[in-house]
Amino acid sequence: MTLQQACAVFALFMPAALLIGARGSEAADPEPGRLRMTVLFDNVPRAEGLQTGWGFACLVEGLEKTILFDTGGDGEILLSNMRMLGIEPATVDVVFLSHLHGDHTHGLQRFLEENSDVEVWMPASFPEAFREQVRAAGARPHFVEGPTKLFDGAHSTGEMGSPIKEQALVLETRDGLALITGCAHPKIADVVAQARRQHKRSVELIAGGFHLRSLEGAEFGETMRALEKGGVTRVAPSHCTGEGPVEAFRRIWGDGFVESGCGAVIEF
Repeated sequence: MTLQQACAVFALFMPAALLIGARGSEAADPEPGRLRMTVLFDNVPRAEGLQTGWGFACLVEGLEKTILFDTGGDGEILLSNMRMLGIEPATVDVVFLSHLHGDHTHGLQRFLEENSDVEVWMPASFPEAFREQVRAAGARPHFVEGPTKLFDGAHSTGEMGSPIKEQALVLETRDGLALITGCAHPKIADVVAQARRQHKRSVELIAGGFHLRSLEGAEFGETMRALEKGGVTRVAPSHCTGEGPVEAFRRIWGDGFVESGCGAVIEF
């Protein structure tokens, strides 16, 4: 059975709100009314032919503007994977940076060499030198402090955490909110709670890095219970989540667990 056939069979058993598969270079736009998230950069392998590296980046399509969430740790790898997946840098309208760490921002300058006609939304705590580099490249920087609407259907949680300031991307969907995190340094359960307070809706899907490698025992169990209580029904952990926690998510969420990694495609 080919990968495409396997994905088609798998999709028959998935809830209508969520599909996952592999994206080819001939991929069309998402169907009307659906959003698509494609992982472009990750240290976790998923699709053959793509390069991996420590860090995270993904593309969100289906809204009025296309969002590049983070840029990974290496711009050449990011652009190479985009080419392999048939994604033109020129199709990106917005770059959303979760936090300052290099594995989420070091690909930005190389990307801007290909497409500087973008808005770059970053936490207000980013240093002036970083801001100036974005301006010098020709992009339009925006600085986020509190909860912020980027445009219809897309929001920032605002800066969270200390000493590492981080924002997460909140997407409005028919079935609830979809939340994408770079590393969730402020704690994934607290980020979910923040999104729920902001929008008065449950968080249906969480995806990205959850930074749970250092959690153990009671603290990890408390996090799992908080996520379940928060209404999270789909989880797509990757990047810095950690192998042990990923397996725990797989066991606890069952059919709600979504395989992520470099090249993963999630439609919802």
